[in-house]
Amino acid sequence: MTRRRVAVLGLCFALLFSTSKTLRLAPLAQGAVLQQAPAAAATQLDALSGEYTDPNEPDTRISFYVQDGKLVMESERMVPTPLTENSPNEFAVPETKMTLKFTLDSAGRGASMFAANDPQVIFKHTGDAVHHSFHDYQRSEIMIPMRDGIKLHTVILKPVDITTPLPFLVQRTPYGVDGTSRASFFGGRPELARAGYIYVAQDIRGRYKSEGEFVMSRPQVDHHPGSPRTGLGPGGGHDPKAIDETTDTYDTVDWLLKNVQGNNGRAGFVGTSYPGFLAMEAGIDPHPAVKAISPQAPMIDVWMGDDFFHNGAFRQSYGYDYVFGMESNKENADVSYGKDKDGKPEDGFDYFLARGSFAEDVKKSGVKQPFPTWKLFLDHPSYDTVWSSRGVEHHLNAVTVPTLSVGGYYDQEDMWGPQEEYKMLEPHDSKNENFLVLGPWRHGSWGSSSRHLGNLNYGESIGKEFRAQIEAKFFGHYLKDEPGFDLEDTASFQTGSNTWKRYSHFPPKEAQPTSLHLVGDGLLSWTDAKEPAKTSYESDPANPVPYRHRPIQPTYGNGSQWFNWLTEDQRFVTDRKDVAVWKLPVLKKDLIVTGEVLADIFASTTGTDNDMIVKLIDQYPDDDPDPKMRGYQLMTNEQIFRGRYLDSFEKPTPLRAGSIHEYRYSLRDVDHVFKAGHTVMVEIQSTWFPLYDRNPQTFVPNIMTAKPEDYKPATITIYSDSDHDSNLQVPLMNACDHIECF
Repeated sequence: MTRRRVAVLGLCFALLFSTSKTLRLAPLAQGAVLQQAPAAAATQLDALSGEYTDPNEPDTRISFYVQDGKLVMESERMVPTPLTENSPNEFAVPETKMTLKFTLDSAGRGASMFAANDPQVIFKHTGDAVHHSFHDYQRSEIMIPMRDGIKLHTVILKPVDITTPLPFLVQRTPYGVDGTSRASFFGGRPELARAGYIYVAQDIRGRYKSEGEFVMSRPQVDHHPGSPRTGLGPGGGHDPKAIDETTDTYDTVDWLLKNVQGNNGRAGFVGTSYPGFLAMEAGIDPHPAVKAISPQAPMIDVWMGDDFFHNGAFRQSYGYDYVFGMESNKENADVSYGKDKDGKPEDGFDYFLARGSFAEDVKKSGVKQPFPTWKLFLDHPSYDTVWSSRGVEHHLNAVTVPTLSVGGYYDQEDMWGPQEEYKMLEPHDSKNENFLVLGPWRHGSWGSSSRHLGNLNYGESIGKEFRAQIEAKFFGHYLKDEPGFDLEDTASFQTGSNTWKRYSHFPPKEAQPTSLHLVGDGLLSWTDAKEPAKTSYESDPANPVPYRHRPIQPTYGNGSQWFNWLTEDQRFVTDRKDVAVWKLPVLKKDLIVTGEVLADIFASTTGTDNDMIVKLIDQYPDDDPDPKMRGYQLMTNEQIFRGRYLDSFEKPTPLRAGSIHEYRYSLRDVDHVFKAGHTVMVEIQSTWFPLYDRNPQTFVPNIMTAKPEDYKPATITIYSDSDHDSNLQVPLMNACDHIECF
């Protein structure tokens, strides 16, 4: 049902990235209500006028009204768009494949509306049509020269209806800017578009219409901190023409200031995911005109915790799919896993299992030569200088400009980046200009106005609240000197209680790390194990644990369930024999967990390598008021660690079979209330396929090139005793006495 709802929300976004020149309509006052004519006098089009709302998503209202003889559609984030009439009650959305159908009430007036391709989600008539304000952004294109002569394709949107000087708001991206328009700006960032900026979107080197060579997560050049700056900005070491993303950013700002009239001398940067990484780059040796940046889900280090590796474990399906899409050509390519014997799309689980290692994935991909980043995976599986040179965190030694980092607790791609970015900058934040916002979002979903994430319902549009109350005011304050930005340090939407919290630091000082012990008989305890205990399971690479429900589609393919997998009900794997489970008794009172959760697990293996996957889970009661959440097992924290890197990420070493090793690592941040009546669970397993490649469980120099005979079953044993206290360090905001809580 959620999937269908998200599809229909596409109705609101269908026009957002259109390159068409939308018909400009006569302006109305902001918030003006378009009164309908009396029913008796209403024309066929007038009868359809009004505001329509999906009851499940009340924050995504769409208005229809008649202007210049046409039925026009608009919303808070959709510019007025005349529709094409197919029949009295059916209309086509121009330059899309979408058709809208209306039903009438007994009086002949519009009662509901739905998209023909998704008739189960119905928008109800809820009132008179409302007109919103939309600045008249005029579009221009330019090739901006960089210091080495390369020119970058840039689109500039300038609001000609605003006469006062305005700051630049810049997004640099590898995903193409040809579709940047007035419609796409309001569609993607409605609050910022309505606030009024000179919006700049730029293709980075080697992508789409920009010149030069594309390099994934381009390494930093030597900036010599503290060295004199010239008019050209960062010197790139001793070579004045040495380039990276920071120098291209500097040169772009310098050109804009000198060549775009009507600017106020300030620039801000914003972006999500790869553009989030590029926004952070704007804060490293920044141009003096850069006054604010908001890196959102930035890919800070793609080996340590973002995108391609997590603690040394390779993200096989994602690394394959993303690089194929990015490096097949200068634009984006689609990924296919082919067809199975019945002619249906191949399940990604079977696709990658049949091939085995990543080297075989590349060999059988049909690509003549491995893409550059595939080759990096194959040749550099450990954290050497190839990866550390791309790690942005190594350069975050000063808060050079006000920085608003944004991340999601359910970000399936770059959860680590914003948390690490904030953590690295915080010790240097002498001016209180390092800010953090965290919420229960998937990758980039703070851009949505939905109240839902997967099966979860938060009861309010937290994305809309963030954009209006924090993001827009952040840029307004630092780029326009506007009042209203009052965030002290961190804002977090706390799940469970479903309320916004503000903290003077994250994690808050009130959070007390408390040991949650994995004891015998599948139990969790706040006290040390009274008796030594062991829990064992056999992990078989030939039968790995799927990371989400099957079938598994290409990451960004049609019908992909990639986006919400971190919120999936874990009952689909809990009963497997290769998943170990521990539980607390049912809670009698709320348990508030805010901050970083650490796993500290003592384990042995009969093999010579191993993956450790630890999941903290909130199990809902069987009588939960929401029927679809009854008995639901929701992950709040989860992470993997590859055993060969216990001693060093740079130099992998084999594990000695049968010896006990300590796996101590972060499960990332959380802000969650385990409600009374819920159950706290911990699960441990050693495969998570095919998102993470299978560990052969016998040590090989390079898992990327492991042979079929290298993959062998192994028995994993978790220890709980006085010398090997397997536990999770849980940051409790309220102490949990055994009698009081259980």
